[in-house]
Amino acid sequence: MIRSSTEEVSAGGTSVAGSGRSSETVRAASLRSPASSFNSSCSSGRRTAATRSSRSPTASCTGAPSSARARNSTTLTSRDSYQADPSTSTAQKRLPAGVLSRSSASLRSLGTPRVLRAFCSAAPAGIHPLHTPQGDHTVTTCSSATSGAIFSVMVAVVEGRGLARGEIGMASINLKCPELLLSQFADTGTYAKIITRLHILSPLEILMPDTAREKGKGTKLFTLITENFQGAALTTIQRKYFNEKKGLEYIQHLCAPEFSTVLIEVQAKYYCLAAASALLKYNEFVQNSIYAPQSLKVSFKGSEQTAMIDSTSARNLELVVNNRDHRSEHTLLGVLNYTRTPGGARRLRSNILEPLLDINTINTRFDAVQELLQDEKLFFGMKNAIGHFQDIDHLLSALVQIPKQETVQLDISVIYLFDSILEQIKMVINDDTSYMKGSLNMRTQKCYAVRPNINEFLDIARRAYTEIVDDIAGLVTSLAEQHNLPLRTSFSSVRGFFIQMKLEGVALPDGQLPAEFIKVTKQKNNYSFTTANLIKMNDHCEEALREIFHMSYVVVCQLLSRVHEHIHCLYKLSDSVSMLDMLLSLASACTASDYGNYWMSMVLLLFYTIVRPEFTNTLAIKQGRHPILERICRQQPVCNNSYISEGSNFVIITGPNMSGKSTYLKQVALCQIMAQIGSFVPAEYASFRIADQIFTRIGVDDDFETNSSTFMMEMKEVSYIIHNVSDRSLIIMDELGRGTSAEEGVGICHSVCEFLLNFKAFTLFATHYLELCQLEALYPNVENQHMEVRHILSAGSGVENLMYTYLLRQGISEEQNYGLKAAEMTALPQFIIQEAKQIASMVSERLWTKQHSDLETLCHRAAYRLVTHLLQAARNSRLDPGSLRLYLKDLKRQYEAELQVAEQAVFTDTEG
Repeated sequence: MIRSSTEEVSAGGTSVAGSGRSSETVRAASLRSPASSFNSSCSSGRRTAATRSSRSPTASCTGAPSSARARNSTTLTSRDSYQADPSTSTAQKRLPAGVLSRSSASLRSLGTPRVLRAFCSAAPAGIHPLHTPQGDHTVTTCSSATSGAIFSVMVAVVEGRGLARGEIGMASINLKCPELLLSQFADTGTYAKIITRLHILSPLEILMPDTAREKGKGTKLFTLITENFQGAALTTIQRKYFNEKKGLEYIQHLCAPEFSTVLIEVQAKYYCLAAASALLKYNEFVQNSIYAPQSLKVSFKGSEQTAMIDSTSARNLELVVNNRDHRSEHTLLGVLNYTRTPGGARRLRSNILEPLLDINTINTRFDAVQELLQDEKLFFGMKNAIGHFQDIDHLLSALVQIPKQETVQLDISVIYLFDSILEQIKMVINDDTSYMKGSLNMRTQKCYAVRPNINEFLDIARRAYTEIVDDIAGLVTSLAEQHNLPLRTSFSSVRGFFIQMKLEGVALPDGQLPAEFIKVTKQKNNYSFTTANLIKMNDHCEEALREIFHMSYVVVCQLLSRVHEHIHCLYKLSDSVSMLDMLLSLASACTASDYGNYWMSMVLLLFYTIVRPEFTNTLAIKQGRHPILERICRQQPVCNNSYISEGSNFVIITGPNMSGKSTYLKQVALCQIMAQIGSFVPAEYASFRIADQIFTRIGVDDDFETNSSTFMMEMKEVSYIIHNVSDRSLIIMDELGRGTSAEEGVGICHSVCEFLLNFKAFTLFATHYLELCQLEALYPNVENQHMEVRHILSAGSGVENLMYTYLLRQGISEEQNYGLKAAEMTALPQFIIQEAKQIASMVSERLWTKQHSDLETLCHRAAYRLVTHLLQAARNSRLDPGSLRLYLKDLKRQYEAELQVAEQAVFTDTEG
């Protein structure tokens, strides 16, 4: 037996010295747990490659290839099945005639990922890879689906035809997270919902029916997906594979019993079932694996369950990616992400991109975060416990996938999962089986993972392997004594066992190594070599290993088949851990945990107030702050109040350049999203109305990929908002119309504003066009606000400068020609500035015409405000009777005061 205490690491690999222990001792030790005798290792989550011995018995695993063949006989015919003969390797499969729309050579020239390169040589009829990702992506096979190297999401999309056009079915699965997610919804002509959903999933590969590109011309949806997802592989499949009947059979066969209620939801959702059928068939062929029966979590998600944030808005608000530096954590995700598990991070990202709509669920999250903040022991206890969990979704994926061809590349980590199945695992697996560093150590771990006396053939093979290793150590010891040289045994995954010798202080006979030492290599002051006998022993060792791995594979598969009966426990564990991790992350963000001290963080909360928001019909934020800006500055930025209600749901914001309009707009949207995911917000008080959609129109960049100018990009974004807006939307518009002339810009902005005023959507509209402020006189639900600036006279030069306060105030900005004032701060010559001022003054006189409201309009406006305040009080008031009475009296006085002001204003205008 090889003792770990004598192992050394050298240039050639792991060095092992023979122990000289007797064969009986070795045979006895071979049946004990390996960790006491070996130091084992493995690269993180990666399975080793070993092949089945030709002499291995025919024992099979429950639910393995035989079940796959059985299912083929009922639902997958030999003519249309993606499955190949399990006995045939991928390299032996032949390409059917006329399968691909491009040759394999052309695909390789485009940077085809390995999965498609393999597929070109073994694709079933009707599969057409259209374009491939930009860059050399790698798709993992069943043996390495848990490597974690990439985000491997596969999506199938199908659209109804004829009268059903616009009805979208979608199925997606992440190879590292064994949940089949189904969606079906009606989409508009812009296909905003499906494009947004795909952006959230970030798919590596998208499957569509070949009818989406008939006669060389793609449908509108096909074209949009092609344009928007050039980093994903796009593959078309014959429409017949999108079969809702087979999709339902798949789900009935694979869905774990605890999630079977999904069948009630999807049995009439034909398009998502069709997408599931194509996706699972394709996945079986490409990944060369199937999911164990009744092991998969299947869920249905409609578009009405979460708020929609389109990809442009997500980018503008920097929700998950910083626009200047994609590696920066200055995003909303970066601000809130204190998760300690991959599952928690995935859930937080998903929630930020798709905030909740259900108030009860959100309030439950608030309760949990508040409890964590109020109980220090609970907070730190949970945080410490959650850090010990591995990526459970990753492990589940390895657990439920069964390769169609036998493989010994089983991930040892799948055996440590949950207490309810721990007893069964302990009966089969050694307690101290774990990952260790070093290829020899990891190989030993795999050899001795299964307990002794479980499988007689396995015990025999392990004894044979141990004897061979003992003989190798004895051979090296004998050679060392025979030639009087300091020889030691080493090991590498490529060479197997070999011999090493240091040259320091060694005198070789005639300056050369003995003739029996072959395959000699020299590295610095080390010789590495082998002998003919050692090569033979290595061959015997590999043969014994193949037997061990095969027997271990059989035993572990039988264990996994029993574990599959409790698979629902693992899914519940995964869901609970990721949810708890996200809630702890939201609580950590509240405690300003960068400072590292809990109580110091609590003190800081007194100054940097974080509050639990409430949900009403009003957006009201007192002393709100920009969450990302606060992280960047490491100090409290300027605070602002926000108020939008049904009575004043359209706010026009004016102010000079650099006065803080854009920052304020983003601040409101970010706080809205934080509230709808269950996060506390940076403010002294916060109330929100649930928003079903969040739209933003920010930025003035050209789009060279689509040959769109600034103005064209503006019009596309506005068109998208107009076609999708609802009464419950939150709309952020920043500087619309800057891409064209002033006259056209004012006209377009005025028309867009009047269209949006037909809805009850909450709209913040920042503009430089002061003409739009006249809308307040026409519509009672329009309110003018501005970013305040102050004029500072320089004591020395007497030059007047602007001081930005970044404070939001009521009314219209009194600043005019502030663009010219900003220009004065540059190196432009003074005579140019003066002439520009004169021309701007002349143009302003022609464009600016003040409109006066008559008494009737002003009275209607006052009445409208009174009614909306009364409605708001009736819906949301929590005042006691006495306080409510005082509030109503105050509303009456305010209404009467507005009437008096209106009469006085009309009288003044008439006299003038």
